[in-house]
Order: sequence, then C-alpha cells, then structure tokens
Amino acid sequence: MTSPARSEGSRPPEQLNRNLAELLQELRVMQTGVQILTGFLLTVPFTQRFEELTGTQHDVYLGILVLSVLTTLVIVAPVSYHRALFRQGERDWLVSAAHLCCIAGLVGMCLVSTAVVFLVFDVVSGGASAMIAAAAVALASLTVWAAVPFLGKGS
Repeated sequence: MTSPARSEGSRPPEQLNRNLAELLQELRVMQTGVQILTGFLLTVPFTQRFEELTGTQHDVYLGILVLSVLTTLVIVAPVSYHRALFRQGERDWLVSAAHLCCIAGLVGMCLVSTAVVFLVFDVVSGGASAMIAAAAVALASLTVWAAVPFLGKGS
C-alpha cells in the first residue's frame, strides 16, 4: 500500500516523530547545563565578593546573566511550541523550529561558557589571562561542537 501524497519536501510522520523526539532529548541535555549555570549566576550578586568587582566586571556579569537567561528561553521554546501546536498537524514546522532552537542554544551555551570563563579569570588573575582562557574555551567549543562532527562524518 502506498502512502498518501505528501507535499514537496515534507517528511513521513514516523521520521518527523523520531526527529522531534531526538531534538527534544538533545535540548533536555542542554537545558540542564544552562539552567544550572543560570541558577548559579543568579546567586552571584548576593555573595560578599560581588561588591569588589569593577564596574566593567559588573557589566560583563549582567551581560552574561541576560545571555544565559535568553539561552534558557531558546532551549525551552520547542516545548512551548509543541504544547501550543499539539495535534494540529504542524510536526514538520515543529521539527524545523526545534532544530533552529537547538543550534541557537549551542551558540548561546558557547557564548555564556566563554564569557563566564572570561569573567572568572578576569577577577582572579587579570585581563590578559582572561582573554587567553576565554579564547581557549571558545576554540574548544567550536572544535568539539562544530569541527569534529564535520571531520568525522566521512569516517
């Protein structure tokens, strides 16, 4: 028996279900890490050493906090999309949107992780080491999350 006609570029329901389930699982993994980091960042201003930060370090901290919260929002967005569009035949859109949120979440995690390392190194040992440490984290993130999959896919 043949499947019903599908529009150009659409995927079979089984594939869409599998793709969405895989994306949601990947987002769950990221969500835990980002939520823990965001929770930690929310406690920082209530520590005694926070007042010792320079004005620039306060600004960097606030930028990191906003970026971390935005990354959390992006990673959780597919859950909201799924709830809003549940059983409305929008699975193809959901998979595409969840994919974009996953990519944006990875970019956000890279930026937040890099910025957190920068701030910690800046507070502990100063600007030069902070730049080096942040660059190392950014490079490691790009290598592990972007370069390795493309280098390894032909193996």
